Amino acid sequence: MSDREHIVETVTQKVLQALMTGGGGPQGNVAAGNKSSGVHQLDQVCAECVGNCVANCTGKVRDMVAAGASRVAYGGCGADVPGDLAKYIDHTLLKPAATADQIDHLCAEAVEHRFAAVCVNPVWVKRAAGHLRGTGVKVASVIGFPLGASLPEIKALEARRALRDGAREIDMVLNVGALKSGDHELVRRDIAGVSEACREVGALNKVILETVLLSDEEKVIASRLAQLAKAHYVKTSTGFGGGGATVFDITLMRETIGPKMGVKASGGIKNAEEAQQMIAAGATRIGASAGVQMVQGGQSSESY
Repeated sequence: MSDREHIVETVTQKVLQALMTGGGGPQGNVAAGNKSSGVHQLDQVCAECVGNCVANCTGKVRDMVAAGASRVAYGGCGADVPGDLAKYIDHTLLKPAATADQIDHLCAEAVEHRFAAVCVNPVWVKRAAGHLRGTGVKVASVIGFPLGASLPEIKALEARRALRDGAREIDMVLNVGALKSGDHELVRRDIAGVSEACREVGALNKVILETVLLSDEEKVIASRLAQLAKAHYVKTSTGFGGGGATVFDITLMRETIGPKMGVKASGGIKNAEEAQQMIAAGATRIGASAGVQMVQGGQSSESY
């Protein structure tokens, strides 16, 4: 086992154990494995690795990808590893100066290259949805972006408006300050409000952790709280916080949540090789403005 894999396993198990026994800060009991409160412990999928497949089998996964495999087993359940990256990519334009013409071009590229979704600010959702109707490309939008410091009620309201305008995926920003204050119940409630809005219409909720601001222990706690709040994905970064996705963070997040939730790697991913490394580590979606360059084998200097 490599040093990185050992760190992932050690940190994850230590923090999860503390959460399940009521530790991890003033609100640690939120994540406790108490069935009477409706909270269940993480699934133990792989008997050999006891749920630690990404940490313990990373080398094997990467070997299969390098050999050309289009699918790999993960945690006993399996995960897609595409021959092309397009189906993993959220084609993203979140710059404040983005224009209507640029949004139109973003949508056209997404259709041409068969990306999974476009990700735009809420003001552009209705326009993007009009362009993409019937194409199979979804519209994603961001909530509480990029700071995550909005009130839970405002985030839920913002999410419902974006969903009404045609978004079917929501990327919400975690309340980082609440997490660092140990107020895990506020963090869970903040996520749960958006998750509920999404589930009402069959949409997905992705929780942006902004990993550059968090310790490894906080990344584990945040991922677990997102899981408890019925989010569908955890995501690394806004792309505006000064850092981006790393293979280590993807591995740590995947290790924490198991195989059933999605993991989105975003921020600073500039080429196909970097995207493939994230997928091998457990990512099921890639967020990037460099999506076209990725599928064409080029490289971009921009994150968003």
